[in-house]
Amino acid sequence: MNSNKSDGRRVCTPSHVGGIVIGAPAPVVIQSMTTTPTLDVEASAAQTISIAEAGASMVRLTAQGVSHAAALGEIHAEVRAAGIDVPLVADIHFNPAAAFEAARHVEKVRINPGNFFDPGRTFRKMDFTDEEYAAELEKIREKFVPFLELCKAEGTALRIGVNHGSLSDRIMSRFGDGAEGMVESALEYLRICRDENFNDVVVSIKASDVSVMTDTVRLLVEGLDAEGMAYPLHLGVTEAGNALEGRVKSAVGIGSLLADGIGDTIRVSLSEAPENEIPAAKAIAAHAEENLKANVAFGTIRRNRSIGRFETEEACGMGGLLDTAVFCGDVPESEDIRVIEASSPGCIAQVRKALKDNTDRRPVIIVCSYPDIDNRDELVMSAAADLGALLLEGYRDGIGVRSPLLSEDEAAELCRTIIQACGLARFKAEIVACPGCGRTLFALPDVLDKVKSEFEHLRHLKIAVMGCIVNGPGEMAGANYGYVGAAAGKISLYRGIDCVMKNIPQEEAVERLKELIKSDGQWVDK
Repeated sequence: MNSNKSDGRRVCTPSHVGGIVIGAPAPVVIQSMTTTPTLDVEASAAQTISIAEAGASMVRLTAQGVSHAAALGEIHAEVRAAGIDVPLVADIHFNPAAAFEAARHVEKVRINPGNFFDPGRTFRKMDFTDEEYAAELEKIREKFVPFLELCKAEGTALRIGVNHGSLSDRIMSRFGDGAEGMVESALEYLRICRDENFNDVVVSIKASDVSVMTDTVRLLVEGLDAEGMAYPLHLGVTEAGNALEGRVKSAVGIGSLLADGIGDTIRVSLSEAPENEIPAAKAIAAHAEENLKANVAFGTIRRNRSIGRFETEEACGMGGLLDTAVFCGDVPESEDIRVIEASSPGCIAQVRKALKDNTDRRPVIIVCSYPDIDNRDELVMSAAADLGALLLEGYRDGIGVRSPLLSEDEAAELCRTIIQACGLARFKAEIVACPGCGRTLFALPDVLDKVKSEFEHLRHLKIAVMGCIVNGPGEMAGANYGYVGAAAGKISLYRGIDCVMKNIPQEEAVERLKELIKSDGQWVDK
């Protein structure tokens, strides 16, 4: 694995987006996305300016059709007239014609290989011979190369953005709906970029499941290295949600990778006002920079994929295959338990060093202390990044957080939220929610709050709230129920990936979802 000798970050071929360079040693770039309808030029320009003024270095806007892509030119002009030079990114799904148009108006275009030339997924099993599959790839090349030529002519950069929820039937049939399929979906397009000597490329692989996202990004890095490609990486946990849960999920996923020198641009996807994403992203990036410095100093950078559970014997209700315990008061000292105290900055490196070449089979309790952090949001995301990285790595016997900003109960709640974000236990319903964009036709933050209020106690369920169908049915493949925007004021309800109620009036949808859950025998009272 190549790394930057000065700061430990993965070395890559830089991507140029307007006046911004993405890739080490350039700083990690922070971006967000508008939630206004793209055809509303005035509102979209105003929100772009607001996001830029909040501190984003790049702003993405959806462009679902050619007319929306053309409107990006007007938005671009208004933003520049206001003296804001932030690069604009077009987000494209299903519509190559919109991508061709957008490339003429913005500094960067994001395409989703799962639905750019392939049709949208229907979970249909497709059988190909090797020759037939090669022919499918050649069809993609014939369509994709003209787009790259246009981007070269216009000086437009590109993001190959894979989402777990929108892999094509073609990819899933041959490589599966998991890490291998996601990585191959990206590599197919990146190989064409390499062959055409198109280097202003960023690649991303996102999922709403944090462990899937981190594991797959590490697999992607291995795949890029194996093929001699070194494109910058964009990081994000998609459909993270809002409030504490959304911030913790994002910090665990993004922060754990940045701490190992993986990642060049980030987006925290919150189901809130997009301006709220920026301070969260800045806090994650700043803490990750300190973690990376410590990992370099201690020689504890980890680039490999997940290593499985750290093996310890059962003792005192911990260890073995038992659930992770939470300790936020006095930590029991015992000859049967090992306690590792780490203090920020550099908690990850301290714990990794302490457990390197470990032959001690006692359960391990990891307690991270944050005596010098005086901002509550920064504390939450620092603890999530540190403990989340260690939990994903396999150190799962017991965790704790110490800070003068948190009571013992608050610290315990934070630890439980981190454990759930890592997919190790459920303490409340798993609510997956997209951040919304110009495609969303209902007040997603308000609906999300209502869904959490009604259903959060159903900890045996995973419920998805999606603004539209782009990632809706696909990203909900692991959810028990889904609430998906279908049209203006209309909602469709899903059981798993099956749509069971279409075009319900929005004002009735939450109650109808409740009725559906009850009729399935899945309801329990609070």
